Amino acid sequence: MACDNALPIAPGPRRSIDLDSAEALRLLGSVSFGRIVFTQHALPTIRLVNHVLDDGDIVIRTHEGAALTSRARQAGVPGVVVAYEADAIAPDTHIGWSVVVTGYAHLVTDARDLARYQDMLHPWVGQAMDYAVRIRPDLVTGVRLAPVEA
Repeated sequence: MACDNALPIAPGPRRSIDLDSAEALRLLGSVSFGRIVFTQHALPTIRLVNHVLDDGDIVIRTHEGAALTSRARQAGVPGVVVAYEADAIAPDTHIGWSVVVTGYAHLVTDARDLARYQDMLHPWVGQAMDYAVRIRPDLVTGVRLAPVEA
């Protein structure tokens, strides 16, 4: 099956360079969206969301009917296990980076924090997003994809 919008793959192999957690979080904070992964009905679920990085935590906004809102509400302490992935890979050269954060997600319940996140983070969808979820990273990994030097 042919893909009409496929770009040619840039020549040459890539090397994968492991990032330390500080650099990985710095890169994650440089982009505005990523993918959150959690379980729903015992199966993995992935959602594209926008985020902010706040003192090392990842914060996203959500709404009453969202599966993640429900999962975080039911999880109690320590929270619901999630993974969060963000990347910036150039489509023409396949050079860039990818970061994965694993940790526990909690609903933000403090009214001042919630108001602050509502001011900081504006969701893309035209729907009321009255909740915020904070992800506290436990494991941060990342790789930089770079050309192999001749």
